[in-house]
Formats: sequence, structure tokens, C-alpha cells
Amino acid sequence: MLVLWNTIWYRSLLDAEKSCLKEDKLKKIHYKFQDDKEMVEEYNVDTQVLLRRAWKVKGKLGGEGKWDVEIGDPMPDATPHIEGIGADFMESKDQPKLTRRNTRINLEWRIRNLPYPIETYSVSANNDERCIVIRTTNKKYFKRLQVPELDRLNLPIEQGNIQCSHSFNTLIIAYKKPQQLLDMDKEWYLELNRVKPIKDIPNDCKTQ
Repeated sequence: MLVLWNTIWYRSLLDAEKSCLKEDKLKKIHYKFQDDKEMVEEYNVDTQVLLRRAWKVKGKLGGEGKWDVEIGDPMPDATPHIEGIGADFMESKDQPKLTRRNTRINLEWRIRNLPYPIETYSVSANNDERCIVIRTTNKKYFKRLQVPELDRLNLPIEQGNIQCSHSFNTLIIAYKKPQQLLDMDKEWYLELNRVKPIKDIPNDCKTQ
């Protein structure tokens, strides 16, 4: 365990400037890292589960940046991630839409607007490219899913930890968290309890 906590990721979390806001059942943590990157996490206070993680992306020409969501729903001012189209196109309700979820025991991806039956999909671990690869037998869909949680802890992607289901035109891929990640989730939440909440919540923070 001590070796695991010696990863660059864990040390960067420890060294980051952190502030905490508590609002209803949410605990919101803002991180400012030594390389000036910014990250926001939101936790459910009752379950201690991470609901959202987002990174601040600097704007062009020094303008106000946007939030790139790694886990959870898009930020209120963010554009949902639409598969297969660029920013110059109108959003189509029929395009596949990818969202990330985090549960107590699983990492989860949900891809909406995939109508094909479950036997159409092939989902495999690719440790050479450090991703989970989705293919369809009809060659209608292809996607590589990054797993940053495993990359940060230098853990392999295990095929046996992948489970798939399909319901209501949504493909759900669940990856069972390895014990090392479960241990870190628990340990880090205890560490965050040391960050004292800010009593007065700024208005601009309430919408994040």
C-alpha cells in the first residue's frame, strides 16, 4: 500500500492547494496543482462516492476557460460530449452520447443511442494502447475508452473485470475496481476530511 501511495498522482493530490465547499449532500473540492492545472471533484457525503471530476481547460488568448468533465454529468455551462460530430455542427439527438459514472465498486461508461442488441458488441482490454476498445460486428460503431484511474496507479486493464449490458438503446460498460483503487478511494476521502469547508459559499461556486 505504501508503494501505491508513492505514485505521482497521489503525491500531486497531497501537494495541491485544496479548498472545500459543502452544499446539501455534496462535498466539493477545488484543487490547484503545482503546474497550475485546476480540478474540481464532487462527492456524495452519505455514500462517499465521487460523482464528478472536471478539469479546467484554459481559454484561447487568455480568456475564461471551460470545464472538461472526466466523470459525471456535464457542468452547467458545458456542451455535452457528442460522438462523431465536431463543434461546428448542430447536436443530433440520434448521435451516440458518452458519459462516465463512478460507483462504489465500478468504473462505468454509458453510451446512449446505440440501438444494436448486446451480441453485436465486442468489448476488449487493450493494454498496448491503454484503453478499452468497443467494436460492433456490423462495423457501425468503434470507440476507445481511456481509463485514467488505472493509468495514474500504473495498473493493467484486466479483461475479467469488464462487464457489459444493454438496455433502452444504451450500452453500459462496467469495470470492477481493483483492490488498489478501492483502497485509494477510501484513503483519499479520509484525507479530504482534513480540508476545512468554507462557510460562505460564493455565488459562482454554487452553479458548479
